[in-house]
Amino acid sequence: MSTHPTSASIVCTALGFAWPDGSPVLENFPLTVGPGRTGLIGLNGAGKSTLLKLIAGELTPTAGSIKVAGEIGYLPQHAPLDTQLRVDEVLGIARARAALHAIEGGDAREEHFTAVGDDWDVEERARATLDQLGLPGIDLDRTIGEVSGGECVLLRLAALLLRRPDVLLLDEPTNNLDRAARERLYAAVTGWSKVLVVISHDRELLQLVDRIADLRDGEVHWYGGNFSAYEQALAVEQEAAERMLRVAEADVQRQKRELADAQVKLARRVRYGNKMNATKREPKIVMNERKREAQVSAGKHRTLHTERLKEARERLGEAAEAVRDDDEIRIDLPHTAVPPGRTVLSLEALHTRYGAPADLEVRGPERIALTGRNGSGKTTLLRTVAGELPPAGGTVEAHVPYRFLPQRLDVLDEALTVAENVARFAPDATRNRIRARLARFLFKGARADQQAGTLSGGERFRASLAALMLAEPAPQLLLLDEPTNNLDIASVRRLVTALESYEGALVVVSHDLTFLREIGITRWLALDDGELTGTAPL
Repeated sequence: MSTHPTSASIVCTALGFAWPDGSPVLENFPLTVGPGRTGLIGLNGAGKSTLLKLIAGELTPTAGSIKVAGEIGYLPQHAPLDTQLRVDEVLGIARARAALHAIEGGDAREEHFTAVGDDWDVEERARATLDQLGLPGIDLDRTIGEVSGGECVLLRLAALLLRRPDVLLLDEPTNNLDRAARERLYAAVTGWSKVLVVISHDRELLQLVDRIADLRDGEVHWYGGNFSAYEQALAVEQEAAERMLRVAEADVQRQKRELADAQVKLARRVRYGNKMNATKREPKIVMNERKREAQVSAGKHRTLHTERLKEARERLGEAAEAVRDDDEIRIDLPHTAVPPGRTVLSLEALHTRYGAPADLEVRGPERIALTGRNGSGKTTLLRTVAGELPPAGGTVEAHVPYRFLPQRLDVLDEALTVAENVARFAPDATRNRIRARLARFLFKGARADQQAGTLSGGERFRASLAALMLAEPAPQLLLLDEPTNNLDIASVRRLVTALESYEGALVVVSHDLTFLREIGITRWLALDDGELTGTAPL
C-alpha cells in the first residue's frame, strides 16, 4: 500500500454557496478530505462540480471557509482550449522550453537561466508524462486545433501531472476518452499517492478509489472502499431503512385505530351520561361533577392518542426520508419490436470524410456497439446514418422508423415544456396520452410542464430520451452517441432500465464497457483507420 504525505488535505468549514439569483447550492457544509483517492458521487444538480470549483478557487464561497494544504491541480469537466495554443503551452512548459533552446543555441542571457530554474529535464519529463498517458508521438509544437477532444483531456491531465500538485481534483475525466485513453487514466489514478478527489459516473474508475463520498441533500455520506463496497453498504442501509419504514407505517395505522377506538368509547360514555341525566337517578350536583370529570378525562384521552398519532407520523416521515428515491423508468413499447431477420439498416460502400467505405447490414433487434479510438469517425458515421451529414459516397438506407440521440442532447426546444417537446415528435397523440406516458419517464404532474431550458442534466437526458422513444411512428432503430456522458449513476441505471424495455434495434457509440455489457450488446464493431470491422466482445 502506498504511503500518503500527511500534510496535504482539504478542510471546508460551514461552507455556503448560492447562485446570484439567491438559489442555494451548499449551506453550512462541512468536509474534510485527507490523502488517498476519493470518489465524489451524487445526483445531477447535487452540487458536485460546484464544490470542486469552490475548492479550486474558481468560485468564491458566500459563507464559511476552505483551507487546502498544498498546491491544487484541477481538471474541469468542460474547459474549451484555444485551438491556436501549442501543446507545450497547454503543458505549461513553453517558456522554460524556449529558454532551454536559446541556451543550447549559445544565448547565455540571465533571463533564460531564470526561466529554466532547476527544470533542465523539462522536455524529457513532458515526453515521459505524455508517453505514460498514451500520447508518445505528439509533437510539442503542434496546435490544439490538430488534436482530438480526448487528446485534449489527456493533455490537460499531463499538464497537471507535470506540476506535481499535492491535491488533484478531476471532474468527469473519462468523458470523451476512448478505451485506450481510459486505461491510461486509470493507471495514472492508481499510481496517485497524494490527495485525489474525482467526480465520475464511470464505475470502472470508481473501482480504483479508497472511499466514496456520496453528496446528497446537502450532506456528504462516507463509505469506505471502492464502488462495489459502496453498493453493498448502500443495499444493507436501504434494506434497514425500508424495514423501519414498514414498522413506522404499521405504527401509524395502529395509532389511527386506537384513536378511533378511544373516540368510540368516549362517545358511549357521553351517551350513557346523557341517559343518566335524563332519568335523574342521582343528585344534580353529583351528575355535574361526573360530567366535568368525564369531559376532562375525555380531553386528556383524546390529546394522548392525537399526540401518539402525530409522533408516529413524524417517525414515518423520517423513515420515508431515509429510503433513497431511486425511481426507475418503467415503460412498455410494444410498437418498437422488430422481427428477427428483418433488415433494419443497410450501408453500402458508405464514404464519410474518414477513410475506407463502410458496409453494414443490421437485422432484427440487434444491439450493436460501435467502438474505436478518439477521432476515428464514430460520431461522423452515426450523424451520416442519421441524415445529419451527407455521405461522401455510397448509400445509407434505414428500412424502419429511427431516431438519433446525439452527445449534445440538442433534440429539445428550450422554450417549450417537456410535454410540448414530446408532442412535437408525436403530433397525433392526445394530451392525456402524452402525460400518461411521460409519467413513466418520471415526469409526473407539474414536472411535465417544466420548460426544457430549466431542466438539470439528468432531467434533460430523460426528457430527450422520452421525446425519442415516445415518438410516432415508434422508432424501431435507435442511434445513441455516448449516451452516458455527463449522467449521474442513477441516470445511467434509468437508461439501462429504459433500454431493457426497448424491443427495436440499437447502434450505440460508447467507451463505457460496464454500460454496454448491461444493455446486452449482441455484436461488437470497431472503427479504426476508417475501416469498420467486427471484434470479439470486450
